[in-house]
Amino acid sequence: MTTETTAQDLTAQIAANLPFLRRYARALTGSQASGDQYAVATLEAILADRSAIAEGMPLKTGLFRVLHTIWQGTKVMPDASDADFLEGAAQKHMARLTDDTREALLLHTIEEFPFEDVALIMQIEPTEAKQLVDIAHNEMAESIAGRVLIIEDEPVIAMDLENLVSELGHQITGVARTRTEAVEIGGKERPDLILADIRLADSSSGIDAVNDLLAEFGDLPVIFITAYPERLLTGDRPEPAFLISKPYKEDQVRSAVSQAMFFSTTAILNA
Repeated sequence: MTTETTAQDLTAQIAANLPFLRRYARALTGSQASGDQYAVATLEAILADRSAIAEGMPLKTGLFRVLHTIWQGTKVMPDASDADFLEGAAQKHMARLTDDTREALLLHTIEEFPFEDVALIMQIEPTEAKQLVDIAHNEMAESIAGRVLIIEDEPVIAMDLENLVSELGHQITGVARTRTEAVEIGGKERPDLILADIRLADSSSGIDAVNDLLAEFGDLPVIFITAYPERLLTGDRPEPAFLISKPYKEDQVRSAVSQAMFFSTTAILNA
């Protein structure tokens, strides 16, 4: 294989994994802009020194390891005094979390790395990676309970989401199957969090439903669920920080709900 071919192959592999690297970075920082800056810094580090990805290490694992190294060296978060109310509250919550627990939780539950790969990324032992995830679950469970609106047209999935969210101690304000129902239910009781599918029963858009509610209420944390997450991770428009892929795992939902309560992730999306 020629050097040119190898470089082209590396570029293609990085491009394929970039949406998920950016998802992790945004969830980590609670901001699309800050998260994307970390993703760019990761790419620049690899371009400057390709040995930053250890030989024999899977490329995706290597990408996340480089980003994690940069994050550990900076952990640049906005000053809470300069943030709006929700962001300031989120940063106060973060200050109380045990070091490295959120990173391990996101890597294992949202990005679905096994503990062995989490350990490689964070440069720790697999047993420590598991311990960090367990601590994160316990600390997140102590977060303030809130009201959650579910926008989902599949009855079985909606029931499953209701059960998962309720088990975390949150109140369900209602389940909407269409954009119209979502706006109606949201108008009766303002939710603290929206959990939304993308495609709804009447072919309406969950994105449009969320935008309607955000236009009425302003800042609310939002989690989107979709079978095609890469379609919302293009970088060409405002994107959600919390995005769960279908079919999802229960731990992904629990983690995302707890994480979303820490951050304001409400940039209005274009349909």
